[in-house]
Amino acid sequence: MNEPASAPSDVPGAESPAFSIRRAGPDDAAQLAAVAAETFPLACPPHTKPEAIAAFIAANLSETSFDGYLADPERALFIAEVDGAAVGYTMVVFGEPADPDVAAAVTSRPTAELSKVYVREGFHGGGLAGRLVAASVESARDRGAVSVWLGVNEENARANRFYEKQGFALAGTKRFLVGDRYEDDFVRLLAL
Repeated sequence: MNEPASAPSDVPGAESPAFSIRRAGPDDAAQLAAVAAETFPLACPPHTKPEAIAAFIAANLSETSFDGYLADPERALFIAEVDGAAVGYTMVVFGEPADPDVAAAVTSRPTAELSKVYVREGFHGGGLAGRLVAASVESARDRGAVSVWLGVNEENARANRFYEKQGFALAGTKRFLVGDRYEDDFVRLLAL
């Protein structure tokens, strides 16, 4: 899981840096929170208010939040790094879906949620997100899951194309609250 792979470089003609992927640990909370604060806004629909994004980050993607996620045995987080600096991460949540819309859409059990897949903008398109997803899916399989599901905003065309390429089929819809507005998400499912 920690083998280097090439990643894009911002300098044309320069050699691409190598990235590594590993299971995140307790010392990674600050790095994960920094990546989350930078990347979460990229996934939000254009009409999402900046104050709603900031409030969501403060409530769910702070260093304290990541301390809790990393301590939770029902979660696995993976971090991608270049020269020791975090450039992306994923989070898998093991267990049954609590959302009734997701529970209805995801019929293959046991399942796991691919809760977060975020890569810094300068590293999009280099295969890093696909490798993070593969590590996450493997961890779900290792825990006995027969499927992995995720929610993705219906308006996020780039993410929807990416998840389709990774094998996540459209299985249903759900709602996701950011600020005081509910967003419509697709529920996508990967059978293992």
